[in-house]
Amino acid sequence: MSKEVYKQLFEVMKKRGGPYVGMDIPEFYEMVEAMFTPEEAEVNNAMPRDRVTAKDMAELMGKDEGEVSTILESMANKGLCMGLTKDGKKVYQSARFLPGIFEYQLMAGKSTEREKKIVSLIHAYEKAYNAKTSPREITFPVSRVITVDSTIEAGDTVHTYDQMQTYIDKHDQIAASTCYCRHAADLRDEDIHGMPKDVCMQFGDMAQYAVEHLGARKLNNKEAREVLDRAEEAGLIHLSQNTADNVGFVCNCDRWHCGPVTTALAQPKPGLFLNSGFEPQFDPEKCNACETCIERCPPEALVMGEDDVPEVDLDRCFGCAVCATGCPDEAIVMINKPGFSEPPKDGKALKEAIIASRA
Repeated sequence: MSKEVYKQLFEVMKKRGGPYVGMDIPEFYEMVEAMFTPEEAEVNNAMPRDRVTAKDMAELMGKDEGEVSTILESMANKGLCMGLTKDGKKVYQSARFLPGIFEYQLMAGKSTEREKKIVSLIHAYEKAYNAKTSPREITFPVSRVITVDSTIEAGDTVHTYDQMQTYIDKHDQIAASTCYCRHAADLRDEDIHGMPKDVCMQFGDMAQYAVEHLGARKLNNKEAREVLDRAEEAGLIHLSQNTADNVGFVCNCDRWHCGPVTTALAQPKPGLFLNSGFEPQFDPEKCNACETCIERCPPEALVMGEDDVPEVDLDRCFGCAVCATGCPDEAIVMINKPGFSEPPKDGKALKEAIIASRA
């Protein structure tokens, strides 16, 4: 039974999509057998796309409701599916590997032998998967940078989706959890360059799930702002899904380990595929040529010009404002990037834009 259920799991995860789908290779089975018990794999394989109650799942599978409810709760606590309380009822939702299950494994920031084993198996699967597939070609940005709004030039147009404060004010439920990318690298004994790990943020339903099941920390508005301030001081990049509405998370990413950033940096022109719609402007009267901005710039888009004022390569620049937040002389402001398109409205519009870009 167990061999067959994991074979079915491969087919299910392949259909769910994402950067790392199911692949019929030994590394896949080693990874999922460590994550899922056979009983959890069976429930995972039967889960529909839409949210479902334990009662609905039991009826769908022809099993006892109490048994299925126990398995679903275990899966939610292990980061194998989402678990939410809606209108007084507990509902569950299936998840893909990424974004999803891989990240959920480490949100609590634990460093037990289980986490170390899971990280090692995920890393081995990713390497084996990459070896058997072509590099992912980006035809339309899936993620977008949100610039640091306090650095925007006074008088420039600032849309609500360009302001982190918008997401803080909009949601009653906000959480902070551990960055999967940096924590996984730390567990592999890689250098994370002193960057904070407990600064990834969730909003709304995702925040509820992360707090109730994955060990995330619930935040009020003041605490959320403090998390952002720490991330900005460290030189991390605010990053989210490339949509204007319904943002459920904001990652605070580094240049060395975070997937969307390293994927963009592998492109000939990273700034075309990861951007905020802003670019830096330098005040030559204030700049003292200390080169702090050059050292902090995640995509290495800055060089010192002939007049001892930094110059920017807009093909590389993310518009993240890491240069501006680190400038000791406040010589850098962010200005609107001419001709930059608005992000798609929601997930459906983003999917349509990606499909159109591949045609």
